[in-house]
Amino acid sequence: MDTEDDLRFDRGDETPARLTGQLSRLVGMTAAQTRRVAGDALRAVGAHKDHFVVLAALAELGPASQSALSDRTRVYRSDLVAVLNELGAGGWVERTPDPADKRRNVVSITPAGERRLDELDAILAGVNDRVMAPLSPAERAQLFDLLGRVNAHLAAGADRP
Repeated sequence: MDTEDDLRFDRGDETPARLTGQLSRLVGMTAAQTRRVAGDALRAVGAHKDHFVVLAALAELGPASQSALSDRTRVYRSDLVAVLNELGAGGWVERTPDPADKRRNVVSITPAGERRLDELDAILAGVNDRVMAPLSPAERAQLFDLLGRVNAHLAAGADRP
């Protein structure tokens, strides 16, 4: 596992200039540190990112089959079963037989799940504040905009010949 020191982008004279000029390295190390901070914050309340992702998808997009939920969240089907078992044990989701096909389940968020999602939202808002502490509100908005544009560009395949 990477330590905080391992994830530092710039280690002064120990970092070759060619490395500090690589966007992929900077973005990757920033993402790794952000995942660590978020993961630690969620683990402190017995959660992890897939809990948040699944609850958010159910709250915003409505009930879904496990297959559709896997597609929506990009949580592998085999991993989703464990996530749903954890969320079900907490009373945050319920699985009921699909009236159209009794062989599959429909997953729904419960009122307790809505409250849990609000709790996780607040925790992750705190993570965002902690991670972006050196930036002004305008710079934070600009960062989201710029990264969103770069991501959309890459996702569209515009970088490929």
